[in-house]
Amino acid sequence: MSTSEQPHTNDERSVGQLVADLSADVSSIFRSEVELAKVEIKHDVTHAGKGAGMFAGAAVFGAYGFGLLLLGLAWVIAIWLPVWAGLLIVSGVLFVIAAILGLMGKGQVSRVKGKPQKTIDNAQATVAAVKQS
Repeated sequence: MSTSEQPHTNDERSVGQLVADLSADVSSIFRSEVELAKVEIKHDVTHAGKGAGMFAGAAVFGAYGFGLLLLGLAWVIAIWLPVWAGLLIVSGVLFVIAAILGLMGKGQVSRVKGKPQKTIDNAQATVAAVKQS
């Protein structure tokens, strides 16, 4: 019996089976990479949303602080009583809160990477592994 006439054993697989397995493996890797990219992007969007909310809070407190500062200055000029000092202290506290929220917002926004770096690294490692095979 020649080698072409020998029946396939369980350990041998046809080229079609190997191609099907390869296709399934590549598809699985691709789905995994897409899922990892989704997780990374969701993480970045969360930080960006928190940062935007804190910037909005900083703007609101800054606007209230500015309004109270102007009101305090108006009372200083019009009345010359110690009431203005209280208004200036309150506006100063609001400015401090606005500064803290602004810095916290900046910290959240600085965490945004803008691209799914882990996914890119994994894809490059996969390509390198396939090339070596």
